[in-house]
Amino acid sequence: MIKNQDNCAEYARISRRRFLGASAAAGAASLAMPQMAFSKGGGTSRPALVGIFLRGAMDGISAVVPYGDAELYGIGMNPGPRPGLAITPPGTPNGAVDLDGYFGLNPNASALLTPFAAGNLAVIHAAGSTDPSRSHFEAMRTMETGTPDNPGSNEPSGWLARHLQSVLPSGGGALRGISIDDLVPRVLALAPQVLPIPDPGNFAFPGRPASAQDRRAAIEDAYGAAPAPLGPAAASSLAAIDELEAIDFVGYVPANGAVYPTSPFGTALRGAATLIKANIGLEALHYDYGGWDHHNNQGPVTGTMANMLLDLSAALEAFHLDLLGMEDKYVLYAKSEFGRRVAQNGSAGTDHGSGGVMFAMGHRVQGGLVHGTWPTLSPGQLDNGDLAVTTDYRDVLTEILQIALGGTDLPYVFNGFTHTPLGVVL
Repeated sequence: MIKNQDNCAEYARISRRRFLGASAAAGAASLAMPQMAFSKGGGTSRPALVGIFLRGAMDGISAVVPYGDAELYGIGMNPGPRPGLAITPPGTPNGAVDLDGYFGLNPNASALLTPFAAGNLAVIHAAGSTDPSRSHFEAMRTMETGTPDNPGSNEPSGWLARHLQSVLPSGGGALRGISIDDLVPRVLALAPQVLPIPDPGNFAFPGRPASAQDRRAAIEDAYGAAPAPLGPAAASSLAAIDELEAIDFVGYVPANGAVYPTSPFGTALRGAATLIKANIGLEALHYDYGGWDHHNNQGPVTGTMANMLLDLSAALEAFHLDLLGMEDKYVLYAKSEFGRRVAQNGSAGTDHGSGGVMFAMGHRVQGGLVHGTWPTLSPGQLDNGDLAVTTDYRDVLTEILQIALGGTDLPYVFNGFTHTPLGVVL
């Protein structure tokens, strides 16, 4: 997680380790290796789902700028809500990079124009959750469990975990999913055959190499005949180590001139591309990109947010280029728990809001478009001073699961949710 001294007190308390550790509501054992033992191959091959959680609530209005909305800059004698933060229109110094005549990219996110212009990246604006709390912890929890309409449900499993539970594995490998992190996030709590692996290229049998075979034989002897879940889990875990050790992460050369940033996010996406090309049957890869809680000194043109947008967009551009011609092998989404308020605060930052922005890229994504209904920044259209949510994040995810990934048990994955077609995935 990128450390940001300008985070709010709540976000500072929710370190990634502590917040993800809250998934212990599902039971510590449910997040560990025994979950690997409960499925067998035989399903239809499907693209890998790459999920990016932009934790901390990214300012969608600064990332994808609604420069065509006159309210952003003020009308007549009325100043705009962001006199020090608003990204200016295309054609002005440090202005937005035009997308469609109304929306534009933050100039620091201009690398996203590469997949967008290629028709591979879709933007969904005014998107988010129906959770009204404006609390990082609650919004993250209900978004990951898929229960924003029922915040008191205490659902132990994540929506992505329930999807993996409801479909047959698409391959016969030891792993169905990886969290590129130290812990499994709540969205994958109770998922079958999923492990947290912060560095897939160094996922090897622990301890001294000289004694590895003897220690491995001891584990096989001790657990080989043990009943489920211990016996099958031990065998599956060893198989997962063998599977990843056989992949040449160090020697991997990205295709098509793709250059990944050397940042943690760039390294994670490079590893994700390596795993996808290895064809080991992975169905889900998840990464948490934290640090988007910019209450003070947000710096969307130069500063904290600008640097983060440079990193985010460069990594996504590299991933797109690296997998050109292989778009059917993956579908990627990126989202935050909520957006920021329309008006800047007194500390040159923005506070917790509602509507934000989502991105989708890959298999069957209708890219080159800004999807959704823009509610405008007119004061009468705001949600208590925030950009209103006109697209439920579950509508985007439903199209990904049902269309790009070939189907799911939607009532089980998002209980009680009725999908409204968007056309983000066709």
